[in-house]
Amino acid sequence: MLYHLSQFLDQLNLPGAGMWSYVSFRSLLALMMSLIISLWVSKKFITYMKKKRHIEQARSAEIDPFGVKKIGVPSMGGVVIVLAVVIPALLLGKLTNIYVILLLITVVWFGFLGFLDDLIKLRGNKDGLKPRYKLLGQFALGLTIGIVLWQSPQAVISESVTKKVENSEVVYEKSEARKSTVTTLPFVKNNNLDYTSVFNWIENGTTRRACGWILFVLVTTFVIMAVSNGANLNDGMDGMCAGNSAIIGTALGILAYVSGHINFASYLNVMYIPGSEEIVVFICAFVGALIGFLWFNAYPAKVFMGDTGSLAIGGVIAVTAVIIHKELMLPILCGIFLMESLSVIIQISTVKWGRRHGKKLRMFKRTPIHDHFRTAQSDLVPDAHYFIKKPTSLLQENMITVRFWIVTILLAAITIITLKIR
Repeated sequence: MLYHLSQFLDQLNLPGAGMWSYVSFRSLLALMMSLIISLWVSKKFITYMKKKRHIEQARSAEIDPFGVKKIGVPSMGGVVIVLAVVIPALLLGKLTNIYVILLLITVVWFGFLGFLDDLIKLRGNKDGLKPRYKLLGQFALGLTIGIVLWQSPQAVISESVTKKVENSEVVYEKSEARKSTVTTLPFVKNNNLDYTSVFNWIENGTTRRACGWILFVLVTTFVIMAVSNGANLNDGMDGMCAGNSAIIGTALGILAYVSGHINFASYLNVMYIPGSEEIVVFICAFVGALIGFLWFNAYPAKVFMGDTGSLAIGGVIAVTAVIIHKELMLPILCGIFLMESLSVIIQISTVKWGRRHGKKLRMFKRTPIHDHFRTAQSDLVPDAHYFIKKPTSLLQENMITVRFWIVTILLAAITIITLKIR
């Protein structure tokens, strides 16, 4: 809103109005604004939740509606994160940009989906929203994002940018901006993969391109569902998900800025995506909201984000990666989320296999994997065989959280470095 107002004022030659057109200025302002909103609203939110006696009701019923053994700490704090992202994005973002619109829809829709889940839990049903409804909501948004990126005339890329010198001046020549199913593939020579190339065996070019776009939509849907669920599983310790997501968001912001800046796109030989620089404003609001929330969510937590926050966080990360054609780099960047999801899948598969053979088998002490490190030997299932028991000592929760942050920082650095490793 302020961006569009500034454009009008700039036409009237109002001094200072032109600075609002700079992405760097609006991004830093969004970061500060979201941080302040998150800090202020978090404090108000905690007070409100206690006054409404949600916590007292949970305590008197002797239940922990969120399954984290921390009765008395308010959840649904993801409402704060959503507000702290949406308000700066609306005020400072370019609201005609298709990418900003998609990200706003994502954070609101996933926030609403998580809010329903948290609300059901607060009312006494520990299972929350039925998994099929949650997955259906994730699938619907993923499908919508994929189709919009397929059909929108704004969602175009220039697959290559070359740099040369003419008359002592640096000139950048970009290939024609067009609809493309090309995405970034790390550790290969050309660093790109075209989904359409999977269907090279189809002779008809129109059919082949249509199949490539359909594959792109399916991959987009899968990525959005997988990352949002991975973030949801990672939200199990004080500050864990907020800290990891802020680091991931920072890396995505760097990648978005590079993709939207023709000079850097040429230097790193990556796809130039016109309009993707506006994503940086949104991502800065996203990171600022997470850091502000972390003030109260760090150990010992005074508030939890719940599914309201974790689903929205995962959705924003996934959609941003898809928009800048970096979705195939998420297994590296979101390695922690991937590890959390795989640990649950492996644990469930091991238990089922053991039951079929009349044995009590476990791969880990507990899952998601972060719980494995804080489970004491005395809490193990009697007579069960555990393939991985180390560490035998119980680690402190804040130590586990910080170590996971460090791993995510390393993965973020590796993700960015891959742009030059081919």
